[in-house]
Amino acid sequence: MTRTSLLSGSLFAALAIILGAFGAHSLDPYLKNGAMSIHDMQVYETAARYQMYHALALIAVGIIARLYGENRLLKATMWLFVAGIICFSGSLYFLSTKGITGIGTGILGPVTPLGGLLFIAGWLCLIVSVVKNKI
Repeated sequence: MTRTSLLSGSLFAALAIILGAFGAHSLDPYLKNGAMSIHDMQVYETAARYQMYHALALIAVGIIARLYGENRLLKATMWLFVAGIICFSGSLYFLSTKGITGIGTGILGPVTPLGGLLFIAGWLCLIVSVVKNKI
């Protein structure tokens, strides 16, 4: 679990930087030609920001597990953060670029709040793990 948390956190952090840089440098023409709105760009930036926050949290969970021992709550935290990144940030990337990609996003609307709930559940698992295991 420790290795998985550290690797997934590092991978998601690298992807957040890549996607954030892509958004900052490659999406501007679409903003100018009307394929994206300022709101779409803000949504895209939110996706990258939350992805980075939770990538760093995954790395922290891996470090905590290495220092204090793995437990099922830390494992749940890890998987909830991974699923949250995929659902929350992933859906926002698609929703914010629908004017460019043409990919239908009808079912993605409800996925974003589900991702948010997964993030919250992950943080609550981490809190319980810290309290229960006296970390």
